[in-house]
Amino acid sequence: MAIRDKMRANAAHVLQPGENIQAVFSAQPTDPYLALFFWLTLFANVYRVIVVTDRRILVCRSGRLRMTPVTEVLRELPRSTRIGSPSGLWWYCETLGERLYVHKRFHTDINAADGVAAA
Repeated sequence: MAIRDKMRANAAHVLQPGENIQAVFSAQPTDPYLALFFWLTLFANVYRVIVVTDRRILVCRSGRLRMTPVTEVLRELPRSTRIGSPSGLWWYCETLGERLYVHKRFHTDINAADGVAAA
């Protein structure tokens, strides 16, 4: 199963009835360039799963070592919130309530989410 499909399936329990997921991606609050220090990453880093639905944007807590589980909702933002224009290998985003680093493989998901919100 693909990583985005796993995140979608694991996020099903935080959705409201009739709510549809438009995009889902993972981020991390710890600077990825400090991830070279294994112990810092193990204790300080907790992945976030960002679920963009047709009604709202959810920032959810995930695991320390895996980015697919969705354990709890940390914050809820209005759907009109623009996430941003990602660039580079690790792009940092501050529009979701905290500084989050997003890897390049999820940049297309961010662009798609912002594109749907603009339409």
